[in-house]
Amino acid sequence: MKELSNLMNFRPDIRVVDATLRDGGLVNDFFFTDEFVRELYKTNGKAGVDYMEFGYKADKEMFDVDKFGKWKFCNDDDIYEIVGDKENGVKVAVMADVGRCNFREDIRPRSDSPIDLVRVACYVHQIPAAVEIIEDAKAKGYEVSCNIMALSNCQESDIRVALDIIGKSPADVIYLVDSFGAFYPESLARVCSVYEEFATKFNKKLGIHAHNNQQLAFANTIEAVGDGVDYLDATYGGMGRGAGNCQMELLLGFLKNPKYREIESFKFIEKYIVPLRESGVVWGYDLQYLMTGLLNQHPRTAIAFTKEKRTDYAEFYKELTLLD
Repeated sequence: MKELSNLMNFRPDIRVVDATLRDGGLVNDFFFTDEFVRELYKTNGKAGVDYMEFGYKADKEMFDVDKFGKWKFCNDDDIYEIVGDKENGVKVAVMADVGRCNFREDIRPRSDSPIDLVRVACYVHQIPAAVEIIEDAKAKGYEVSCNIMALSNCQESDIRVALDIIGKSPADVIYLVDSFGAFYPESLARVCSVYEEFATKFNKKLGIHAHNNQQLAFANTIEAVGDGVDYLDATYGGMGRGAGNCQMELLLGFLKNPKYREIESFKFIEKYIVPLRESGVVWGYDLQYLMTGLLNQHPRTAIAFTKEKRTDYAEFYKELTLLD
């Protein structure tokens, strides 16, 4: 049984990472106003959030810059316009997606950049390519995490091999990513125990990024806190791809460290997230996302179902089961 003290007290090692722009950008193609981004950065400072992920370092040769907002590419100059001298203490993070970034050219040395943390995202079969980016970013002076996606589709033996390779790399943090929102707290706890084994062996920190397909993103994040995971991803209003993510307002309300102030999240949601929803931007729990979570499938089919404004849920479930 998990020690109650793990959940009733606070660990000073906990770090909250705001992923609203990056994961939320998958919902609106990263077309956020500068006001939204600037106020989000200010809110994170007031709320005590430790990192703000601005978006991706996407390869401009692969993605049309005219079809996406600026946070798909996170030019350093654009970040500087928002953060200035970073007086509010919030660190800046970006994501480098394996196979979708030109990391050697687009990630400059840290001394010339406003970025603090490079989050390298990969699938288990991409681990060697991830290590290449990790080593490059670390050599340039950055904090580095490795975010291993779609873990619910992986065999434990493969996870162990991946963790051993990443453990030997210079990555500072290894993330457990529930890409499909398929984990339950008890299954997540088993994966956390495997992660903890390698974190202890290689002196790494652990992180979690949860999706809300079964309305368990917050519950799974709490589970991870009790299992010794320190880096916790969340988004305001749960904004994120498909069913969205662990809600920042829930997480800040749960954490016992007085540095975190949930009232600031309420202010931001009221002024910026509610109007975004009212404008027609769609995300969050719904039956179609529940179904892909239950079946441990990528939510792309549910996203298409949503865009088509379908409501034939039972028929959609039949279609999904035929995919297995």
